[in-house]
Amino acid sequence: MVTRLLDFWEGNSLALLCALAASLYLLWLALVLSVIDIRTHTLPNRYVLPAYPIVAALLLTAAIAAQAPGHAFRAAGGALAMAGLYWLLWAIYPAGMGFGDVKLAGVLGLFLGFLSWQHVVFGIAAGFVAGGLWGMLLIVSRKGTAKTAIPFAPSMIAGTLATMLLLPA
Repeated sequence: MVTRLLDFWEGNSLALLCALAASLYLLWLALVLSVIDIRTHTLPNRYVLPAYPIVAALLLTAAIAAQAPGHAFRAAGGALAMAGLYWLLWAIYPAGMGFGDVKLAGVLGLFLGFLSWQHVVFGIAAGFVAGGLWGMLLIVSRKGTAKTAIPFAPSMIAGTLATMLLLPA
């Protein structure tokens, strides 16, 4: 992802610095939330909610510095789209997903939307594919069944990071 940022923000050090800071924050948040979710099946608000203003401020500053306001608007749209989809899934079947996943989806949507709508779509799909593969691995290894609850944040994060790393900006 860093090389994609370097290519995308070439020549604008403030934009690059802000986008890089946001990316490093995402990596830290991904690690912290994945470990917590695996251990406790929760996503504490004290980590998820502050991510919104931090990430939004960094990405907004990057977009303004790069004179690319469309990226900021798309980031907001990506956050709304992902959080909205996850909220709908949670509302339809609350036992299938925790509300922490809904809140995390908005943060991940900020990053993916900042890059493109294609990143948002692929990020969502990749998260569900990762979750499905994890679930199948548990079933095949006989460490779980189709009814075993698995923490979904690591799958969402894996899908987001894979999309950000593999899909062209």
